[in-house]
Amino acid sequence: MIPGGKSFCTRHYKKVTHCLFDLDGTLLDSEVMYHTMIGQICEKYGKSYSKDNAVQIFGMTDREVSEEVCARTRLPLSVDEFERQLLDLARNKLPIAPEKPGADRLLTHLFDYKVPMALATNSTEQSVRLVSIARPKLFGMFNHMWTAASRTRTSTSWRRVASRTNPSPHNASCSKTPRWACRLQSRLACRSLRDFKPELFGLPPFNEAPPSTTVPIHHS
Repeated sequence: MIPGGKSFCTRHYKKVTHCLFDLDGTLLDSEVMYHTMIGQICEKYGKSYSKDNAVQIFGMTDREVSEEVCARTRLPLSVDEFERQLLDLARNKLPIAPEKPGADRLLTHLFDYKVPMALATNSTEQSVRLVSIARPKLFGMFNHMWTAASRTRTSTSWRRVASRTNPSPHNASCSKTPRWACRLQSRLACRSLRDFKPELFGLPPFNEAPPSTTVPIHHS
């Protein structure tokens, strides 16, 4: 999220004016699926895909994943062929990837209060299209979606993506934090999107009113 402007109800945080979201592991619980698919390909050729391998490919594009896995496991196939097989599996798996808890509620809340949002992911354009078609309401709330097709790593592209939201934020409000420094520099770290409290960042709180239990009266 990109803080900026004045806050009306916070103690330590500035008001959020724009939001940027990652995809895998943030909005969709798809990272586990990717590791499963990679493991299936490796197993087919008698190779093992370890947890250490999974850590090494964190945050990579599909192409980079293909290169890394082929090199580490010495698979008897080309990088192009591995990437093709990975995409073939993804066509069936990704559309059914479950949403991360709280994702729909948070995006809908931000959308309802007209907070511009963009998606920035190292996933391929094809992968983003697959999940977007499966969830048109969720992904239709984004002003802009950036994918690996732009050939710029997500970690270096936040300002570029933010500039494509409408209206775009001021440069002074955009900050880039390396992953290793997140624990030291993050404004707020949440275990789940369900734990995010909009009111801490100058936004209206979630409407947590319970559903009505009123029994309708039928007149004769």
